[in-house]
Amino acid sequence: MNVTELYLEKCSQIIESIRLQQDHIRQAALWFSESILASRVVHLFGTGHNRILVEEMWPRYGSFPGFHPIVELSLTYHNNVTGSNGQRQAMFLENVPGFAEKIVRNFGLSSLDSALIISSSGCNVVPIEMAEILKAARMKVVAIVSRQHCEKSQSKRWDGKKLIDFADLVLDTGAPVGDAMIYIEGLDLPVSPGSTVGGIMLVNSIKAEVANLLTEAGHPPFVLTAPALIGDEKSKMVFDKAYDEHSHRMAVLHAEAGKS
Repeated sequence: MNVTELYLEKCSQIIESIRLQQDHIRQAALWFSESILASRVVHLFGTGHNRILVEEMWPRYGSFPGFHPIVELSLTYHNNVTGSNGQRQAMFLENVPGFAEKIVRNFGLSSLDSALIISSSGCNVVPIEMAEILKAARMKVVAIVSRQHCEKSQSKRWDGKKLIDFADLVLDTGAPVGDAMIYIEGLDLPVSPGSTVGGIMLVNSIKAEVANLLTEAGHPPFVLTAPALIGDEKSKMVFDKAYDEHSHRMAVLHAEAGKS
């Protein structure tokens, strides 16, 4: 088996691990659909590369409003790798106590909201505190972690608690300890991680379940759809309606900042 075949085989195993979590996926979707139907939002948060899953949920083709992507650039923009806005700074900041509270202070929270917090290790301070704050606001909190990696990792929080300690429901990406899945002869350090593969399948499964529940409830969502599929005019209409709906939901969050 060559290394590409090996990686694809590992990904196939991840697919099976996601398949076994369908009950939890549907439960998360139920909570999220309830928030959206109540004219509230599902807060999405992740630091580092977990930003990928936040933006996969909304906004992009095949997605719809009702989700609130919280993407803090100081924790996620490290394309320079070193130097200004580099990886060292981002990794430091994601373990600064109190940072999550400063982010959340910009928004009005409600127990009608729900949340999806993503952290492969579940051990960095800011995602943990974000989950703690949102759970204290009496909303349902769903966590995506790599279960094996989380269990073997040490929390950076003062009391040793992890993201899963503040989650009402935990979903597992299926990635191994250390995330990377492929060992190459002559190289003692593994390459090619799997958490993003599993995470993307989780969030899109949730997205599909939420769309189904909204439609069954008589509120089919405005789904961002390519002109190549539905034509320029309808595509533009759907985009405008989706973006307008997002703006209206965000206006409520900003108007209620500091009141929760």
